[in-house]
Amino acid sequence: MTRLQAWHGDICDLEVDAVVSPATVSLWMSSGVGAAIKKRGGDAIEIAAVRRAPIELGDATVTPAGALLAKHVIHAATLEAAHRTTPEVVAKAARSAVRAAQEVGARSIAVPALGAGMGGLDGETSARATVTAVRAALQEAPAIRRVIFALPDVETFEAYRDEIERTESPVQAQ
Repeated sequence: MTRLQAWHGDICDLEVDAVVSPATVSLWMSSGVGAAIKKRGGDAIEIAAVRRAPIELGDATVTPAGALLAKHVIHAATLEAAHRTTPEVVAKAARSAVRAAQEVGARSIAVPALGAGMGGLDGETSARATVTAVRAALQEAPAIRRVIFALPDVETFEAYRDEIERTESPVQAQ
């Protein structure tokens, strides 16, 4: 059984096989979580991502993780140029990210609050869309044993923790 965990902190601090970066379809890492990942992991992550662009909204692609503790960065296209998204796009991107993690052999992944922040979704809507989609995608990704939802603010952390608990999955809060 895969463990889902809400964690209050910086996604870049986690030692996992893959981290998910919310992205625009052009895969530039100029703001939000993507910018933080690029700052900590190095410009090579963005250079590799942009070579794979553009991708379809809701799709995902994988690059090396540079200097991050993770091995891979999964770029999940949750935004178009307008920088707004919907729960449906977030769910599709979350499912694509889990499939991409499975394809590279990841056993552990870290996922931010997809669609929150730049995407315009509140924490509860982001949590509902992301947790539900990840849980569904895990049914076809048996190698993934741990999913950590990395959430930098308390309100969003609580929304994800509550959604994980509501959907009856084991959770550890830190």
